[in-house]
Amino acid sequence: MILIVGLGNPGREYAGTRHNIGFDGVTALSDKFGIRLGTKECEAVTGNGIIDGYKVKLVQPQTYMNNSGRSVAALMNYYKVDVSELLVLVDDIYQPVGQMRIRPSGSAGGHNGLKSIISCIGSDKFARVRLGVGEKPEQYDLADWVLGHFANEDEPKIREVLGRVTEAVPEILDKGVSEAMGKFNVRIKE
Repeated sequence: MILIVGLGNPGREYAGTRHNIGFDGVTALSDKFGIRLGTKECEAVTGNGIIDGYKVKLVQPQTYMNNSGRSVAALMNYYKVDVSELLVLVDDIYQPVGQMRIRPSGSAGGHNGLKSIISCIGSDKFARVRLGVGEKPEQYDLADWVLGHFANEDEPKIREVLGRVTEAVPEILDKGVSEAMGKFNVRIKE
């Protein structure tokens, strides 16, 4: 089974914020592939289904971003999921809005949700799909920026990148991270 984890914060007040684009990616996968999210387990909302013949569990941790690893580690332990079977969808302030970067592994890059996962599972050797939310303007505090909502003019780019997530994830499952990187890690026009 492949664990596909979208990072975000629970609660209506965080819906649609930059930090929750990982949750939004999981919701897009749920909608496209008819996987019902609703089971509550291991401090997460999950849904089981099939994407392109692969058994998957979609996951939205409910621990708040900085403790996401607690939920991910519990699910991996309970279902005996190897680190190679983990895929994380996460916001990225170093990419422009709408940009998607697939990576086979790597550091947390300053992201507290990734830091938590790496700490709790003891490895950074898991694939991730980094979704650009735009660089923080100088006058903003980082927390205020990532917990803020996208500008109205960014909405078409967000819809587009979430659509690309639903194409990239099956590609990752079918052909591997390297091939998916070659196909989907392309610069978008600003």
